[in-house]
Amino acid sequence: MNYTTLNDATLKQKEMRTKMKNILFIQSSPRGSESYSQKVARSIVSDLEERYPGAKVVVRDLAQNPPPHVGEAFVGGLSTGSEQRTPEQTKALALSDVLIDELLAADVIVLAVPMHNFGPPSTLKAWIDHVVRIGRTVSYSQKGPEGMLKGKRAILVLARGGVYSDGPAKPMDFQEPYLRTVLGFIGITDIDVVPVEGLARSAIGPEKAVASAMARSREILSQAV
Repeated sequence: MNYTTLNDATLKQKEMRTKMKNILFIQSSPRGSESYSQKVARSIVSDLEERYPGAKVVVRDLAQNPPPHVGEAFVGGLSTGSEQRTPEQTKALALSDVLIDELLAADVIVLAVPMHNFGPPSTLKAWIDHVVRIGRTVSYSQKGPEGMLKGKRAILVLARGGVYSDGPAKPMDFQEPYLRTVLGFIGITDIDVVPVEGLARSAIGPEKAVASAMARSREILSQAV
């Protein structure tokens, strides 16, 4: 047995238990508690709470409280200094600041995401439009854009009626590639994916799909230190 490696792993695990303070749980399914993505994601959050006692969980339900689509006041406010913004611009950016603050405070972000027309729900896209902001989550220099949210971990629970992780439908998957790209753009590159797929296929169905997703989530969390 390599005692040095074992001791290093133990020390790292203790460090993570101390460091882990905040879990951000993003829900986006309009099916609420009946949602398969939400069911699996809740299991992951519960497991994280057991592993890291004292961690705070912040739940952001985008289906119940959808963020507005960005409009003229929001766009205008982005290019205007805070002291020069109109009341409308200030109000339009207020929610964006709250959502970004939640992301900044989180050590782990768990996203429960159903597939709608081959991509994420519009409510999640609206949330993304609020949190991807130059100067807050992305910086620009002569070297180009750089994400400002490095060091965080994301777990994506992706529910799909069909099978998109492999096979003929894979090119139609605009859910996982998009989320990986946009999260990476703001600096979140430590990403695990838990697919809940084949829900509408007779050969798989909800029971097998959820069981497979639960097994995958246990595998992912067992590898975490």
